[in-house]
This record gives sequence, structure tokens and C-alpha cells, in this order.
Amino acid sequence: MIMLKAIQILGSSSSGCFSLSHRLKKPPHSNCGVSFISRKPTKTTLFSFSRELSETNFLYFQIRKGRNFRAFQMSHIRSEASPDGVSSSASLVLQSTGSNRKINFCQSCGGPTKHEIPDGEEKMRAICTLCGKIAYENPKMVVGCLIEHENKILLCKRKIHPSYGLWTLPAGYMEIGESAAEGAIRETWEEANAEVEVLSPFAQLDIPLIGQTYIIFLAKLKRPSFSPGPESSECQLFTIEDIPFDSLSFSSMLVTLKLYIEDRKVGRMGFHYGIINKRPGTSPSDIHAYTLHHHLRS
Repeated sequence: MIMLKAIQILGSSSSGCFSLSHRLKKPPHSNCGVSFISRKPTKTTLFSFSRELSETNFLYFQIRKGRNFRAFQMSHIRSEASPDGVSSSASLVLQSTGSNRKINFCQSCGGPTKHEIPDGEEKMRAICTLCGKIAYENPKMVVGCLIEHENKILLCKRKIHPSYGLWTLPAGYMEIGESAAEGAIRETWEEANAEVEVLSPFAQLDIPLIGQTYIIFLAKLKRPSFSPGPESSECQLFTIEDIPFDSLSFSSMLVTLKLYIEDRKVGRMGFHYGIINKRPGTSPSDIHAYTLHHHLRS
């Protein structure tokens, strides 16, 4: 008989600072399995962003992060980890079908759940049949830096799955207790051993199909020193002409770099918002299988 057991995996929180002059610390090593960008799980945080798009119109985004859990299915024969992270207040045996996840058991009391639309809501939720708690799933927030140095861009070659051996901007999941900018600085240090100064926000890219939001900042090196961190095999500065577009890790990186090149051509860096709609049924490794909708530039 198969025994199901849910295991909550949470990493330790870490806070960064803009200067990284006195709080630059490497967080404890985490063995959390495969994540989309890094193996650090995400915890609860709130990020609000307001930027003027015109004299009378403002763009306001509020992204609420849920806690990241992973479910494991154990039996007397084998133990298999689920690759899907779930942002939820309850959990955790999951049946994943694309972006739809079915939560069968309550994390609070372990009771079975039923799936109904709660009063006053519009979406199907997992509701514990014993304690009545409702499981809410929230998107994950990924933060990173687009680093300019001598008219070149710093990229890291991933040494972890997914997208092992492909190039990416230094980026990863935001931790509890830090701002989006602090998280981007921390991720850059962890993946490229580079101290950076954030200059301005550059892009917010939502990917509804996989429940992720990217916040990418323009940044500069505080000193011309970088080297691969534990999750990178190489770090390299690329001219625009030499960016390895055929070997990028994710659609989000492809979109970000294309927007950057467009801004360079017009001679002005802007702030971009867009929705990356991945084509259903396509492989995550097919970074070109997307369309960019609702693109706004300030």
C-alpha cells in the first residue's frame, strides 16, 4: 500500500542591502531539489510597485508571494520528489496537470480536502473537511539583475537543473524579509560573486501559466570582479552582438534581453511591463514558444 507523506521544505531567510557593504553573507546551503530558477524555496513577501506612465496614468502592481512547499510521495518501493513548487497556506500531496494543482490534504491538520468554490469567491479551492481551512495558491516572485559593464552584459551559465548549461541573468526567488531589489542583489552575489548597485527597475514580466512574476533591475558592478557561484559553471560579459540567444535558459531571459536591446537602439532605458503567454503543451525548454502581451513601456 502506498504511503503518502507531505514534507514541507523551507529555506532560511536572508536579507540583503543595496550597498552590500556590511551585510553581504552567503545563506546556508540548501538541498531543496529542483526549482525553476534556483534551488532556494520562496517564502511570503509583498512587493508593491508604482511608476508613472504618463501625466495622469499610473501603473500599479502588487504581487503577493505565498510560501513555497514541495510534496514528496513515498512508498515502500521508492521515494519520488515532485518538481512543482506550490505557494499555499495548506498542502500537500499534489497532482500536477500543467498550471492546475490539486491539493488533497491539509497542512494544518492533515485532514482530507474537498474542492469547492467558497462563498464569496470565484475560484475552486481546496477546503479541509476537518478544520475548514482554505488553501490559497499564490504566484512566485523571481528577482534578478541586468548588469551593464563597459557596454557588456553579465550572464551566468547554469550548473543546476532545469536548463543546465544554458545562460541566464543572475536571478532567483525572493526571500522573506527582503525587498525585491535586495533579493536581486543577493541572487547576483550568490550566482556570480559580484557586488552590484541597483540603478533602476527595468522590467516586470508575468507568466500566468506557471504562476511566476519576474522583476528585473538594471544594475552596475561596484568593482570589476565576478566569478561563478555554486549554481553557475561560468560567468561572462557579453557584447550585444555576442549574447548567446540560442543558448538562453528561459523565455523570461530572452524577452528581457530583447527589450534591453530595443532600448539601447533608441538610446533610452525605460521600464517595461508585459505578460509572457507560454503556448500550452510546449516544452519549458522551448524558450521561443511564447507571445508577449500587454507590453507597456514608460
